Amino acid sequence: MDTDRPAPHTAPEPASASGPVPGPGPGAQGVPGPRGTEPDVAEPDFAEPESDVAEPDAAGQRGGGGAGRRDRKARRTREAMAAAALRLTLAHGLAALAVEDVTDAADVSRRTFSRHFGSREDAVLDCLRADFARINEALAARPAAETPVAAYRAAVAAWLHDPDPEHPAWHRRPGMRDLFVLIDEEPALTAAFRRISVAEEERSIRLVAARLGLHPETDLRPAVAVGLGVAALHAATRTWVRDPAGDLPTLLDRAFDLAAAEPPS
Repeated sequence: MDTDRPAPHTAPEPASASGPVPGPGPGAQGVPGPRGTEPDVAEPDFAEPESDVAEPDAAGQRGGGGAGRRDRKARRTREAMAAAALRLTLAHGLAALAVEDVTDAADVSRRTFSRHFGSREDAVLDCLRADFARINEALAARPAAETPVAAYRAAVAAWLHDPDPEHPAWHRRPGMRDLFVLIDEEPALTAAFRRISVAEEERSIRLVAARLGLHPETDLRPAVAVGLGVAALHAATRTWVRDPAGDLPTLLDRAFDLAAAEPPS
């Protein structure tokens, strides 16, 4: 018998399922890295998903069931925060307003506030942003045969006389004269109002350009037409704020008449 013959090679047995499993290396989630470093743990995101589902229209039509409900809930939350910010500012002044005051009054978190607004001034003026957006919605619905200035005037009139009790125009909404006075007096509100106005004016220009089949960036006509309408709106509002006896609808009619005159007289 040959005792010098090597023993046959035997393959190693696979590790048992109950055997040790290599652990994650340093820096893996929940595992400390080298001394002096913190575990790389992602914070949970509790933000509600955003919805791109439109709000119900005048006929009550909507899409997307659950997404539509989330969208309406988000809008109500935003309006509650904006209303609280405006109410507190009119009562105590902008200098006394803290974001925590708004979140406490609306019973929401700071995270929720930051998801909707970039600053306390944006929250205070959000009602005006919403008004300009309603004017643009009305402008988009105007007949294509109308001239741009006439369409903008009709859109302002539709917003002005909208019977919706939840979103009345400025002359039927308490505190609006005081708000515009604060906008003139508070530089931070002045800057925020300018930013909001310009953003909505740009949307108006794009709407008018689409009506005319023109390029909104390179053709002057949409910007000039919208500029006339916006100038009439701001001029009438300015006079209404400064004249306690002024009637905003009458002033707007007069301002648009002057804008249509060449030159105004």
